Amino acid sequence: MIAGRTQQISPFLAMEVLEAAQEIDPTGTEVIHLEVGEPDFPTPEPIKDAALRAIRENRTRYTHSMGLLPLREAIAEHFHRTYGVSIAPDQILVTAGTSPALLLICLALCEPGDEVILTDPCYACYPNFVRVAGAQPVFVPIYEEEGFQLTAEAVRRHLTPRTKAILINSPANPTGTLLSPEHMAALAELGPIVISDEIYHGLVYEGQEHSILEFTDRAFVLNGFSKAYAMTGWRLGYVVGPRSAMRALQTLHQNFFISANEFVQWAAVAALRGCQEYQIQMRDTFNARRRFLIPELRRLGFGVATEPTGAFYVLANARRFTTRSYEFAMEVLREAKVGVTPGVDFGQNGEGYIRFSYANSLERIQQALERLEDFLRRTGRIS
Repeated sequence: MIAGRTQQISPFLAMEVLEAAQEIDPTGTEVIHLEVGEPDFPTPEPIKDAALRAIRENRTRYTHSMGLLPLREAIAEHFHRTYGVSIAPDQILVTAGTSPALLLICLALCEPGDEVILTDPCYACYPNFVRVAGAQPVFVPIYEEEGFQLTAEAVRRHLTPRTKAILINSPANPTGTLLSPEHMAALAELGPIVISDEIYHGLVYEGQEHSILEFTDRAFVLNGFSKAYAMTGWRLGYVVGPRSAMRALQTLHQNFFISANEFVQWAAVAALRGCQEYQIQMRDTFNARRRFLIPELRRLGFGVATEPTGAFYVLANARRFTTRSYEFAMEVLREAKVGVTPGVDFGQNGEGYIRFSYANSLERIQQALERLEDFLRRTGRIS
């Protein structure tokens, strides 16, 4: 009855933990959530004001399937200002979040049997986008001892005539690490198209983020407003791509999604053109939490050989405590009332790790660590 391809789609374990937490704590007040990648900040007031103004002006209809021209112009201005890259509005497709954008790219690029190279560990949903398009994910292990860097040399060993694309993410989920510009340039020279998920740009604490478009125009960029502007529930993202691919993406978008919400697009214009101060404040707050969390995790016995410098995650080595991260995460949830994400969610090379999100208040993070320490002592994992 159910199509066989759905059997290839694995559960999203971060959501499994969240849903289990909601069953334990229907009120949402007892469990401390360090498993979900959702900023705890309210959406900045200018963005909310722009959305309300658009609703009052009845801007609630279908838009051009590529997105509002003023928004695409604002995105193009952002790329020029931030990366020194010139793109045109007709190279930008606005979507209801970055997930639909990645789905459209995979459907447009991939034939059955094609291969897409991913890191291991990587964002848990990436392989499923590839599979649903009929292609096969090919995993290249990356290691904390090497800064979780994806190198061209490692990728080259996995290239075949079926390789259609290389999917990168910097800053990365779950590792929080930046891919160096040298590695990005080398990856761009390998030949396959590069798909670059840049959703965590704007949330970098050390070093400088780079767009893949600084190194090649044979690339697709994914980005959006969820993370840097605290707009997860607004569901708005976009893809930047080569002109030669945009008509295919547009046609898919017309058929499957029509257009992104109009009033949300007007809110995004306000985000890009008037909310940099809010973004900086959020970034600085995240950084303070990062600086608190990392030494505390080390004190408890978790390994953090490579410190994250972007996004809002720490992928901590928990092999001192467990080799089965999912069972460990569920035990922590039941016994300590703290939600964390098992590393195996992000690939086999993530097994034995636990991802901690610091997209929660410093006070709640401190409480979570106190509970975690008590749990580790009660279970004899530390003395």
